[in-house]
Amino acid sequence: MTAPTSEAPAPLLSEAIVIGGGPAGLMAAEVLSRAGVAVDLFDAMPSVGRKFLLAGKGGMNLTHAEPFDAFADRYGERSAVLRPWLEAFGPAQVRDWAASLGIDTFVGSSQRVFPTDMKAAPLLRAWLQRLRHPGNGGVPVRFHMRHRCLGPTPQTGGAAGTTAWRFDTPQGPCTVQARATVLALGGGSWARLGSDGAWQGWLSTAAGAQAVAPLVPANCGFDVQGSPVHGVAAGWSPFFRDRFAGQPFKSVAIRFEGDHGPSFHRKGEFVATATGVEGSLIYAVSSALREQIARSGRATFWLDLLPDRSPEQVRAQVAHPRGARSVSAHLKSRLGIDGIKMALLNELLTREQLHDPQALASAIQALPVTVVAPRPIDEAISSAGGVRFESMDEHGMLTGLPGCFCAGEMLDWEAPTGGYLLTACLASGQRAGQGAWQYLRG
Repeated sequence: MTAPTSEAPAPLLSEAIVIGGGPAGLMAAEVLSRAGVAVDLFDAMPSVGRKFLLAGKGGMNLTHAEPFDAFADRYGERSAVLRPWLEAFGPAQVRDWAASLGIDTFVGSSQRVFPTDMKAAPLLRAWLQRLRHPGNGGVPVRFHMRHRCLGPTPQTGGAAGTTAWRFDTPQGPCTVQARATVLALGGGSWARLGSDGAWQGWLSTAAGAQAVAPLVPANCGFDVQGSPVHGVAAGWSPFFRDRFAGQPFKSVAIRFEGDHGPSFHRKGEFVATATGVEGSLIYAVSSALREQIARSGRATFWLDLLPDRSPEQVRAQVAHPRGARSVSAHLKSRLGIDGIKMALLNELLTREQLHDPQALASAIQALPVTVVAPRPIDEAISSAGGVRFESMDEHGMLTGLPGCFCAGEMLDWEAPTGGYLLTACLASGQRAGQGAWQYLRG
């Protein structure tokens, strides 16, 4: 992917600037460009869309094709505030937008929507081409790479009705004044790609301390509590870690009932790590686990190793006479339990429980797994926290910093994987771009 480089020196005065070159920032720039506004886009990295490209390496999941009401509900506590944004630019509009760039899409078996070639780079190339050469009365977007924003600065002798922004560049510091600004600086995950959350400090100073909630990991893995059976204070036993870290738990189900919020129960897969668990099924319940840990220091979910078997079937097979066979051989023969599933039973159950048919049958379909800490935010797929919606007006403008709009993952919302993250980033970028355009109009 060839990165856009600085096409011109940073202007001293700009009609509108976008700070951040991820999907939200690019969408805000496109909205303003189409409206005939001269836009300068700044990013700290050498090229734009780095997280977008990496996320698409395993298949570019653009959005999700489930019914809209179910789609909007995926945003949890922020569903109500995001719903109008998604109504304006939701799953259907994402597919239309991709088609306008010459990218055909299809709906997979999981209802996730992908480009037909499954790649992110062709879409990003087409998008950047259109931003540079918009046509139909649009104004080309000017890109300024390796410009790290240091926040706004008090103006001295600047143009009226503008905000001055400080940047650190390879050529030294510079200041740019803008009538309207869209911040799309990302969350705190994947810092090496530019989303390092460094903006939290200066934005809290500029817009007010209450405007920003601390960033926390979302769609993340967790460290498990140590196993008393093996005398381990934290994490897996050395045997389990060395033999099974990186291996998946397939065709399992998780049930979790925390102190607050609805209960969670879903079938799927996840992976054992060196210190705990991660993967799609864990990500789906990660926000509830994280909040429970914040309240009480730990969270326990119940793992069903055989969700397709009835409790009666499991009890009958476990209770079947095993003769001289070991418990492991018996469970493999009668129920197909072996490998990592058998190892986890040995990891978490005492010898007495393993040899008690009733206790063992119960554990097979309700094995308590306790997690004590989310993995660091830089390992997470996304982050929660950020700019509070209560600190912005309905157009996404900060009430404490007039003329400054916020979009993307730097906002205080979270969503599961499956296209929900990208769709909301694009929708918020469109809303912020429209808000900035209306602000410029008066």
